[in-house]
Amino acid sequence: MNPRELWGRYQAMLLDDPSLGFRLDLSRMGFDERALVEREPVLEQALAAMEALEQGALANPDENRMVGHYWLRAPERAPTPEIASAIRETQARVLDFASRVHDGRVRPPGAERFRHVLVVGIGGSALGPQLVADALSGRADRMQPHFLDNTDPDGLDRVLGGLGGALAETLAVIISKSGGTPETRNGMLEAAAAYASHGLAFARHAVAITQDGSALDQQARAQGFLDRFPMWDWVGGRTSVTSAVGLLPAALQGIDVAALLAGAAAMDEATRSREARRNPAALLALAWHVVGEGRGSKAMVVLPYKDRLLLFSRYLQQLVMESIGKEKDGAGRVVHQGLTVYGNKGSTDQHAFVQQLRDGTPDFFVSFVRVLRDRDGASLEVEPGATSGDFLDGLYLGTRRALHESGRPSLTLTIPDVSARSLGMLIALFERAVGLYASLVAINAYHQPGVEAGKKAAAFVLDLQRKVVASLGERGPAGASCEELAAAAGAPDEVETVFHLLERLAANPERGVTKRPGATPFDASYTRGQVLK
Repeated sequence: MNPRELWGRYQAMLLDDPSLGFRLDLSRMGFDERALVEREPVLEQALAAMEALEQGALANPDENRMVGHYWLRAPERAPTPEIASAIRETQARVLDFASRVHDGRVRPPGAERFRHVLVVGIGGSALGPQLVADALSGRADRMQPHFLDNTDPDGLDRVLGGLGGALAETLAVIISKSGGTPETRNGMLEAAAAYASHGLAFARHAVAITQDGSALDQQARAQGFLDRFPMWDWVGGRTSVTSAVGLLPAALQGIDVAALLAGAAAMDEATRSREARRNPAALLALAWHVVGEGRGSKAMVVLPYKDRLLLFSRYLQQLVMESIGKEKDGAGRVVHQGLTVYGNKGSTDQHAFVQQLRDGTPDFFVSFVRVLRDRDGASLEVEPGATSGDFLDGLYLGTRRALHESGRPSLTLTIPDVSARSLGMLIALFERAVGLYASLVAINAYHQPGVEAGKKAAAFVLDLQRKVVASLGERGPAGASCEELAAAAGAPDEVETVFHLLERLAANPERGVTKRPGATPFDASYTRGQVLK
C-alpha cells in the first residue's frame, strides 16, 4: 500500500475513544475488517460469558469459585451486598491506614515514622505492585518501595542489606492468600531475621494481606501485626492489583489509588460494549485470534515507548501466559493453547532485538504503547526544533513503518500520559482482553494446573533432599555416591535429582556437605559433617 492507502486504512481500523483519551490502531495488523466480522458470532458468546462472570457465575467449577476482580472497581456490580460492602470497607481501610502511616499515627517503635515499604510477595502479588510503583513513582512519594519477590538468598540479601539501618523505618507488607506460598513465607522469615538482627520486633513493623483464617492470618493475629487486609478467593493473584494487594503498597507510596481505580472502571465500562468496533478489549482479543490463527502461533512483543512502562511486559507475561497457556480446552480435549509474551521498551529495543523483528523469523506481532505526553514541564531542544521526546516518537513511528514494510504485523495503544488513571485503563484493558480471548479459544482463563504441578514437584524435591541429607549423616566419614544415596532415600530412579541436590549443597560450605571428586562428576562421593583432606 502507498502512504495514502495506509492513511485510509488507519482511519478505517482505528478505535478512538475521546472520553478515555485512548486509541487502538489495528491498521498494521495485516487483516481487514472482514476478518473481524467473521468472528463476531463467537465473540458474542465470549461477551455473554464475561457478562455472566460479572453477575457471579462460577468461573472455576472444579474449585467452586467465582472470578470478581471487575467488582473491585465497581462494587455495585458485585452479586451480593456482602461482597460490595467488603470491597468498599477494604478500600476505605487502605486509605485510612496509609494516612495514619503518613502522619505518624502508625509509626515504628523508636522512630518518628515509616519512610520505606517492603513488599513481600510472589507472582501477581509482586508483579502488579511493582508495575504500579515503578510507573507512578515521583518526587512526591511518601515512602520508598522495595520488593522481596523470590526465594533467591543473594537477592534477599541485596534488598535487605540495601535497607540496612533503614529497617527501623520500614513497614513490611506480607502478601499471600494461603499463607503457605514457599517463596513468600521464606521472604517473610528472612525479613523477620533481618529485623531481629537490628534489635527490632518484626510484628511491630508488619501488616498482612491474606485470606481470612489462613496460616498468615493466624500468625498476624497471634504475633500482633499492625494490621491485616483481606484477599478473597474470587480474586486471582494475577488480577489482584486493584485489590488491597496493589492498593495498599501504592497508597503507602503516595500514589492516587482512587484515580487508578477510576481508570480501570472507565475501561471496564467501555469494554462491556456488545458492539465489537467500539469495544477495545474485544478488538484486542479478535486481533490476537486472527493473527495467531486461533492457536497462538505468533508471540506478542510488548514495546512501550516510555521508561515508566518498562515492567509492563513482565506484568503481562504472567497475566496473559498464566491465563492462556493451557493443555486442555473446556471439553477436556488436548489443545496446547498459549500466547507468548516478551518485550523491552522503546527506543532501547532499537539496539536490542528490532533487527530480528524486521528481518528474522516472522513468528510474532508487536504491541506498541505510545504515550503522548513527554514530561512535566518544557523540554530542551537537543537539535534545532527537536526535543528528546521528538526523537523517541520518531523512533516509534520509524520502527512501526519498518516492520510494516517487512510484512510484520503490529498494533498500537495510545494513552495521553502515564498517570494513575491511564495505568488503571491499561490494566483493565488487558484483563478484559485475556478473558475474552480465552472464551474465543474455549479454555478456562482462571485456573492454572501447570503452576500447581510445579509446586508439587518442588515439594517432592525438598522432601527428597531431607531424606538424602539424613542418610548422608548416617554414613559417617566413608560417605556415599549419588547412586547410593538415591537408593538409601527410597528413590533409586531419582539419581539425577539427587546428583543436582548434592552438587549445590557441596557448593555451600555452611551446609556441611563435602564432595570428594571422582574420575567423572558422577563418581564423586559425599560426606556430611567434616572436611575430607
